[in-house]
Amino acid sequence: MTMAADYRVPLAKPAFPARASIPCVAPHVSTDARVAILERVRAIPPGFVRTYGDVSPGAPRLAGYVLSRTDASEAPWHRVVRADGSLAKGTRQRRLLEAEAVPFRGERVLLSTARLDDLDAI
Repeated sequence: MTMAADYRVPLAKPAFPARASIPCVAPHVSTDARVAILERVRAIPPGFVRTYGDVSPGAPRLAGYVLSRTDASEAPWHRVVRADGSLAKGTRQRRLLEAEAVPFRGERVLLSTARLDDLDAI
């Protein structure tokens, strides 16, 4: 008789569901939404920025998702920043923005100067 069977403890359920069961932000993005976001990003001129919410009103996470799956040569991804001016891609993004003379205050883009007011008017 083995004693191991007597000492087996049932495994506790994980506090969070398995990663595969967590729904993705946008598992399937319509082509129209992707094209609209990329057109808005491409329309940002050098030296200016927009926020994720600006390029995808009502769905800023969708803009992040689309840009994360877009080749860097397809759109100037570095010109899209968080709503508070902070950078999602850190040092690499900052170097690209500084090369375009985008102003910073500390670690954040100075949105009062660098943010475009009306992207669709371009």
